[in-house]
Amino acid sequence: MSFFSQKREKANRELVEQILLERYDQYYRLAYAHHEADAFDIVQNGAYKAIRGSHALKEPQYAQTWVYRIMLNECFQYLKRPSAASYEELQDRYGLEGEAAEDQYADIDLQKALETLGEKDRSVVILKYFEDMKLSEIADILEENVNTVKSRLYRSLRKLQGLLLEEAEKGGTAYGA
Repeated sequence: MSFFSQKREKANRELVEQILLERYDQYYRLAYAHHEADAFDIVQNGAYKAIRGSHALKEPQYAQTWVYRIMLNECFQYLKRPSAASYEELQDRYGLEGEAAEDQYADIDLQKALETLGEKDRSVVILKYFEDMKLSEIADILEENVNTVKSRLYRSLRKLQGLLLEEAEKGGTAYGA
């Protein structure tokens, strides 16, 4: 290995570490929106993979997008894993009363509606409205055409609007949870 490639790898690693430190909260919110219970593990695994693979980063100017893509892929992988239901999930699912009541997420209806979307559709909405990303940035992260991202976004927003309106009219859960 040449001196220059070692120097480049070290610079890439430092750049990735800096990005992870600066944007950790964003990655956590992204993971939390996809899989609340395992958000910490998702971010830790994504950070490990990003640092470990930093030598493969070819264009340092795209490092931020590269790390975001790793985090998003980690979210997708966690969604595909079979999971054991926690005690709290069983309580919620079967309406059992627990001894201690926990604080509930303020926008539980929105959270449940988001869960009805497919992985990529949900990601587009989260990245656009919770992470304030531009459509071009989202397209880079998802490796899709900007028009495809726009279509996903508007289709998802129409679906969310319909679900939330239906929920408001019924006064119950419209998500099949």
